[in-house]
Amino acid sequence: MTASAATPATPATPSFPSRLPNVGTTIFTVMSALAAKTGAVNLGQGFPDFDCDAALLDAVSKAMRDGHNQYAPMAGAQPLRHAISKKIAACYGRTYDPDTEITVTAGATEALTNAILCSVSPGDEVIVLEPCYDSYVPAIELAGGTAVTVSLNVPEYSIPFDKLAAAIGPRTRLLIINTPHNPTGRILHGDDMRRLAEMLRGTDVLVLSDEVYEHMVFDGVAHESVARHPELAARSFVVSSFGKTYHTTGWKIGYVAAPAPLSAELRKVHQFNTFSVNTPMQIGLAQHLGNPAPYRDLPAFYARKRDHFRTGLAASRFKLLPCEGTYFQCVDYSAISSMPEAEFAQWLTTEHGVAAIPVSAFYREPRDSGIVRFCFAKREETLDAAIAKLVRL
Repeated sequence: MTASAATPATPATPSFPSRLPNVGTTIFTVMSALAAKTGAVNLGQGFPDFDCDAALLDAVSKAMRDGHNQYAPMAGAQPLRHAISKKIAACYGRTYDPDTEITVTAGATEALTNAILCSVSPGDEVIVLEPCYDSYVPAIELAGGTAVTVSLNVPEYSIPFDKLAAAIGPRTRLLIINTPHNPTGRILHGDDMRRLAEMLRGTDVLVLSDEVYEHMVFDGVAHESVARHPELAARSFVVSSFGKTYHTTGWKIGYVAAPAPLSAELRKVHQFNTFSVNTPMQIGLAQHLGNPAPYRDLPAFYARKRDHFRTGLAASRFKLLPCEGTYFQCVDYSAISSMPEAEFAQWLTTEHGVAAIPVSAFYREPRDSGIVRFCFAKREETLDAAIAKLVRL
């Protein structure tokens, strides 16, 4: 045996080029870990600290006992797809065929990624409105596409339609929108949707509409789904999440509603990504979805939490930005500190016991505006503990 063929003392792991060289651990993981380490009140990562409806747990348990424990159909359990179709029709006036136009996914992030992977090819451009949810750009890069970012107007976080129109070019394949908007808590209105429809008319640009907070729109305002607008619906993947609606973020079940040709392409990716989603939870959700009260009551439920949190912070030096939807409250901390957002969030967590997320983390290139995001999907005692600390700053 030659020296070169000898077994090395420490076998080396082969290296390979990273598909996502600029991606590290998400800010949500970082801040939640820091909150746990320091014992801080975690208003950073967006998940409730209260349980879901016991009736939903009972429905899932019954589905397990009734033998719904094998693979569901690739597109989703038929009862759930039919229930989703009925809900969308009742809420937004558009009927999606449950057999060909609705696909159940392992959470909304899978839905978003599948929509991007099925429609974007190398060389295509995808327009992303920043700040944005952090999975969009990595999914575009995995597809071989190029993210073209357009920044929302600050501090109102409205769409700069002139800049958006200028960003649309011959290589534009997809436009991603998000309403209600994470992280800002702002919403798109009917006029915004009509302007988008006019802008895209005569183009082949597709739309990916992230509507996971659809049932958290406040003050008597209706959610303006893409599904309400026939021109947009005809070119759109519409994504939602049962985790957000039913306080079950750990279940990771979402769905996509899209015209049959778009759904057919999305399912090609879905079937080789997760294939299908866990069956008993789908059956339980189908039963629970038959009662509209839980999602119809959700705006008032979260509006009370928003108002409680805002009232508590009124005595603080934070400037409260508008919150029209979601369960996130953005605040301007410029009266407290001139630190960059990421540094301020770390300081707030370690020194004052409340975790937040810097809004700069929602931009591809960090952009400091002196704003952080709090999550108010928490029990009242959790919010009160955070408020007591924040008003002392």
